Amino acid sequence: MPDTIVDGLAATSQRASELSHPALQGIALVAFDLDGTLIDSVPDLAHAVDLMLEDEGLSALGEARVRDFVGNGSRVLVERALQAHGRQIDDIDMVERAHHAFMTHYAADPSSRTRLYSGARECLDGLHRAGLSLALITNKPEDFIAPLLEHFSLAEHFVLALGGDTLPTRKPDPAPLLFVAERLGVTPNQALMVGDSRHDIAAGKAAGFRTLAVPYGYNHGDPISASQPDYLVESLAALVATY
Repeated sequence: MPDTIVDGLAATSQRASELSHPALQGIALVAFDLDGTLIDSVPDLAHAVDLMLEDEGLSALGEARVRDFVGNGSRVLVERALQAHGRQIDDIDMVERAHHAFMTHYAADPSSRTRLYSGARECLDGLHRAGLSLALITNKPEDFIAPLLEHFSLAEHFVLALGGDTLPTRKPDPAPLLFVAERLGVTPNQALMVGDSRHDIAAGKAAGFRTLAVPYGYNHGDPISASQPDYLVESLAALVATY
């Protein structure tokens, strides 16, 4: 590893040591999931899903129903919504048409109903000030990442952002996490994966990252504790709290 990277990691470790939460000890890189972890995007996703269903001549499902469909990317979201109406997703033409309609509706308004979770901004601000490298690894299509980060004035916090279609594979495959670590010159044991779903925790464990979960996101109705993350916090603000 080049001396400049080693020196940079040493300086980062020194600043990060000022943070008290045990999940951050020895950590140089924190990778965050987006939907269900930093933002509650379900209201906008559900609105786009319902508009897509209307295009298909189907009734709206509503926010509460769609909430359990989120977490595996846009195509799976659309497939689950169609299956909820008894549609067969082996009809490839129908799925492609519906997915295109969903993407069009969501692109038209991806943020007006979406909200940051309490504690998310405090966490990102604090970790950024501490000099940690922050990355975003989401299964959301890449095209939607920049508009959302810009909407919430968070773009400057992240040195790298990957969408579900940036690489050939996505979470729970560990490849996106390992790609980010390699790109930033960080070894997996110096990295923390923060997410809300079993896919985030599985990807983190497979990549050799430390893992931290929040219980309020989208995990298909299952408790995230069942995935056995290394750490569990009620709010991301706990990562930068003074103990």
